[in-house]
Amino acid sequence: MARKPRNHRRVLVVDDEVDLADLLELTLVKLGLDVDKANNVASARALLDSRNYDLLLTDMRMPDGEGLDLIRHIQSARLDVPAAVITAYGSTDNAVAALKAGAFDYLAKPVSLDQLRTLVKSALRLDDDPAEPVRVDGERPLLGESAAIRQVLELVARLARSQAPVYVTGESGSGKERAARLIHGESARADKPFIAVNCGAIPENLVESEFFGYRKGAFTGADSDRDGFFQAASGGTLFLDEVADLPLAMQVKLLRVIQERKVRKVGSTVEEPVDVRLISATHQNLADCVEAGRFRLDLYYRLNVIELKMPPLREMGDDIVLLARHILARLASNNGVEVPEFAAEALAALLRYHFPGNVRELENMLERALALSDGTTITPCDLQLDRDDVALGDAAEGGLQGYLDRLEKQAILETIEKTNGNRTQAARLLGVTFRSLRYRMDRLGLAGKGEA
Repeated sequence: MARKPRNHRRVLVVDDEVDLADLLELTLVKLGLDVDKANNVASARALLDSRNYDLLLTDMRMPDGEGLDLIRHIQSARLDVPAAVITAYGSTDNAVAALKAGAFDYLAKPVSLDQLRTLVKSALRLDDDPAEPVRVDGERPLLGESAAIRQVLELVARLARSQAPVYVTGESGSGKERAARLIHGESARADKPFIAVNCGAIPENLVESEFFGYRKGAFTGADSDRDGFFQAASGGTLFLDEVADLPLAMQVKLLRVIQERKVRKVGSTVEEPVDVRLISATHQNLADCVEAGRFRLDLYYRLNVIELKMPPLREMGDDIVLLARHILARLASNNGVEVPEFAAEALAALLRYHFPGNVRELENMLERALALSDGTTITPCDLQLDRDDVALGDAAEGGLQGYLDRLEKQAILETIEKTNGNRTQAARLLGVTFRSLRYRMDRLGLAGKGEA
C-alpha cells in the first residue's frame, strides 16, 4: 500500500456523544488530518466500506452496538485500518477485550488530548515501509526467517504502535530484553529512555527507593534527593525483567502506580505523575506464581494485557545457522580477526543440540570456539560438544524440532537402507531433490551414509 501524503490522512471518529466527537475532530484537524464522524455502528460500517481510512477511533458503547463490532468488521473484511477504542474510566476489561479483538490501543475517559496525540503519532507509522529491516541502534536485534521468529516480529510491529502493557515470556536467554528494546525502538517513545531493571537483583530493603526514588534524609545515607527507575524512564519504557521476583509488598505499590500513574518518593508526602510504558518479563510461569500465592492476581492482569512469547532456539530450525554465522562475524570483528568458516559437521552438531541456554548459550559457545579454533575453521571440537550433548537435542522433552528431526532422520536412514546406499534413488523415493537430501543429511549428521 503506497504511503499517503500527510495532508491526505483520514480518520473516522465514531461516538454518540456529540461534544466529545467534536473535540476529537478539532484536535485531529489541528494535526493536519481529514476527519469523518459517525454516531452509530451502522453508519460507521458503511463509511468503512466506502472510503479509505488511516485510523478508526471509536467509543466502546453506542446505541446500536459496540466498538468491538467495528473492529471485528475490519478484521473480517480485511480492511487495512488500525483501530483504537475509547473506554469508560476504569473499564480495564473492555480495553483488554478490544486489544485482543485487534485494536492497537485504547484511550480512557475523560480523554487526555496529549495521549490522543501520542496515539495518533503511533498509528500514522503504520504505512512505514514493511520491507525495511527493523533496527535498534543500527542493528536488528531479532534475526531469523523461521515461522516462529516471523510471528514474533509481526506481533512486535503491532505492539510498537500501542501503549498497552506487554508481558514477554520465554526461557532464559531467549531474547526477552531484545524484544522489549525492539518494541520501544519502533514506538512513538523511541526518542525517550529505555530503562531495563532486573527485579531479582535488587535487595528487598532497597526495592521501593530504587523504583520510586527518595528525598534527602528519608533514611540513613540519603544525602540528597534521587530519582528512581520510574522517573528515569519518564516518557519512555520501563522494562521489568524477572518481574516474578518482586516482593509481595512491592507488588502492591507497583499496582497502585500502574492504576494512578503517580509515584511517591520514599520520605515524600507528594505524589508525582509519571508517563511510562511497562514491559515485563520472566522465565517463570507467572500464572503458576499466582496460584502459589507468590504473585498478586490483580497485578498479573495489569501486566499481562498482551503476551509476547519468545521461542526457544531449538524451535527455530535453520535459523540456528543464520544466528551462529551472524554472531561469529560480530565476535570476530570485535576481536579484530578474520571470520572463520563453519565445518559442515560443526553446523550439523549445532542443529542437533538442545540449547537449554538459548541464544545466550550460543553466543558463549561461539566466543569460546573462536578462541580455540585455528582461525580458519570452526570444528565440533572447537564447540566442545560431545556426543551426549548433541544427543540431547534429539531427546529434548517437548521439543518439536527435536521430534521432527528424529522422524526425518529415521525416514532417510530407512530409505537409504532400502536403496542399498544409493542416495540419488533415495531422494527420488523421498520426493526431494538430491541436493536437498544432501543438505538434510548434513544437517542431521548423516553425511557419511550412502554413496558420495
